[in-house]
Amino acid sequence: MSNRFQELEQKRAEAQLGGGQSRIDAQHKKGKLTARERIELLLDPGTFTEMGMMVTHRCTDFGMEEQTVLGDGVVTGYGHIGGRLVYAFSQDFTVFGGSLSETFAEKICKIMDLAMKTGAPVIGLNDSGGARIQEGVVSLAGYADIFYRNTLASGVVPQISAILGPCAGGAVYSPAITDFIMMVEKSSYMFVTGPNVVKTVTHEDVTSEDLGGATTHATKSGVTHFTYANEVACIQGIRTLLSYIPQNCEETAPSLPYERKESELVPSLNTIVPENPNQPYDIREVVAGVVDSDSFFEVHQEYAENIVVGFARLAGKSIGIVANQPASLAGVLDIKASLKGARFVRFCDSFNIPLLVLEDVPGFLPGTDQEWNAIITNGAKLLYAFCEATVPRITVITRKAYGGAYDVMNSKHIGADMNFAWPTAEIAVMGAKGAAEIIFKKEISESSNPEAALQAKVDEYTEKFANPWMAAARGYIDEVIKPEETRDRLIKAFAMLENKVAHLPKKKHGNIPL
Repeated sequence: MSNRFQELEQKRAEAQLGGGQSRIDAQHKKGKLTARERIELLLDPGTFTEMGMMVTHRCTDFGMEEQTVLGDGVVTGYGHIGGRLVYAFSQDFTVFGGSLSETFAEKICKIMDLAMKTGAPVIGLNDSGGARIQEGVVSLAGYADIFYRNTLASGVVPQISAILGPCAGGAVYSPAITDFIMMVEKSSYMFVTGPNVVKTVTHEDVTSEDLGGATTHATKSGVTHFTYANEVACIQGIRTLLSYIPQNCEETAPSLPYERKESELVPSLNTIVPENPNQPYDIREVVAGVVDSDSFFEVHQEYAENIVVGFARLAGKSIGIVANQPASLAGVLDIKASLKGARFVRFCDSFNIPLLVLEDVPGFLPGTDQEWNAIITNGAKLLYAFCEATVPRITVITRKAYGGAYDVMNSKHIGADMNFAWPTAEIAVMGAKGAAEIIFKKEISESSNPEAALQAKVDEYTEKFANPWMAAARGYIDEVIKPEETRDRLIKAFAMLENKVAHLPKKKHGNIPL
């Protein structure tokens, strides 16, 4: 029996080495951690339990039967983050370049199935050269098995993907289906076809970094939600993200202890919105003044900067924030901003995270580029996401709320529970100048002083419509509040809505305008 015990220890030691010490050293020389080092950083100390350590591939072609490694290139198992159960897999680049085989996929599928059964998040640490070519269609089938489970798990348990090296070809579609993607600058990249194929087909000469690096996907494509300078920061980012979200769709996000202050007034909010309605300001200052101190965790920070989304805490409870950003493109809604907002709203609604909308929007971005690239259906995605959301939803209009964008940004008419406006709010079909030019076109043109006549009509329209009073009189705004009162009102309103129950009509699923 002691021989078997000794054999077990030997196999465990062998598995720990993955592709061998020389390959581990090569990984470290690239500034990258090993699969097991990443798992150790990710999970609470001493909580990881590995599954499938002794698994080996089944391929017998191309001499593969003589190249077996225990674990077969991926470390899988479960543990805790912040004391909460999670499942994780970490691809091991030291074993066949982290390439996916039949058994590699089976190990991942096994923990995904368990995650669905037990209602816990799945975290994937990706560092792979793609499908294992020696296994042909069998490895492709393994990818599809994972994609299928990603889709079934979507909206049931949170799924987070960290790209810590290459992720190319079919491998990119599993992260793409997950809820959040994180990348490391200069050492991770994602693309469907690599630089060599691009050059052959389109004659474009491009590096891996420019084609699919972290900066590219953070700023141009929006594929990645977070970028980090190194792997340690990236893995810490996963832990931080999980602190804002629940274990599954049946639970609520964890709360932090909070003692209500004698006064929740924030006087600094009174001076954020400039007197000149065309002057920009940073909506993040409003966010900082409303939420718990230093609790805002921004998502997609470098993509579609005209809208700001992220998680925060209000009186210790997790909320999702969607805010127009006047400091970028005047906060206008365009294709990218609509997609960014819609994706975030749907995530929050999937996992019972209440939504706060801070609105200062002059409308949708005009132009042939926007129209030809379908701002109509892309803008409708944000509208659809808000309409479909059943979590508590509150809107605060800080300044402009013009046209269809007023409707789209969580208006009372599409199901918002509470709508507040600051006295600086301008709720109208369009800006005063544009409206005056249309309504009083003839009168202005016939005037002896058209410029003065136009200004007079602009002032008249502003006085009558560019304010929150008509909307409040109609009940479209529940209360006009001083900016300093916002935090207090939000704490009370979200507490009032805590037990909200809303049901959508019975259906298989809606048909969002994709």
